[in-house]
Amino acid sequence: MNYVIEASKISLGYRNDEPVITDGDMRVNSRDFVFITGKSGSGKSTILKSLYGEIAPRTGELQVCNVNMRGISASKLTSLRRYIGIVFQDYRLINEWTVEKNVMLPLLIGGFSKSVCLKQAHKLLKHVKLLHKAERYPLELSGGEQQRVGMARALAHNPVLLLADEPTGNLDEYSSDVIWSLLKSARENLGTTVVVVTHRIPTTLGMDYRHYFLENGVLYEVS
Repeated sequence: MNYVIEASKISLGYRNDEPVITDGDMRVNSRDFVFITGKSGSGKSTILKSLYGEIAPRTGELQVCNVNMRGISASKLTSLRRYIGIVFQDYRLINEWTVEKNVMLPLLIGGFSKSVCLKQAHKLLKHVKLLHKAERYPLELSGGEQQRVGMARALAHNPVLLLADEPTGNLDEYSSDVIWSLLKSARENLGTTVVVVTHRIPTTLGMDYRHYFLENGVLYEVS
């Protein structure tokens, strides 16, 4: 079977420091909705960084969308990221760009025409109920609205895999509910595989999901 993510006994760390993750195993199928939880500082975000190639495994094997992440070349990583969408806790929008242009970013990088970029951006902004703010700038929006823009940007290129790092950590209850709804919709309507790092799984999600837990440097699935 080909998995969207397949990790076997991976260890992860930064430079010469002690490894943050000493033993990680994970297998994620197409269309899975996966949570990774653990205490603050346990290395949840480190796992996510390995999945989009910001850090490479020290040992073990990690494949993402059938690409080996150990020793991956810069060109291969650029190609892989065309299949991955990322939602950051701190939004990471470009404040000098309009909302519309921020959403267009993955498509602009992919070399799509301006008309295609605009059409997709407007479609997604309508989906996240922010089309009326397309010409605004990120700092003119609330935190919840900025995160919805981040969600639209992450989905702009129809990713196979959507990674979200504490996507509701800084949001109020209403904005959090909107973000969870959008993540569910990505899985249900687009067939996107979703992996979410969070400190708490919402109790009102209303869908099946898988749960991985990180403790003392070891990542394992909770049955």
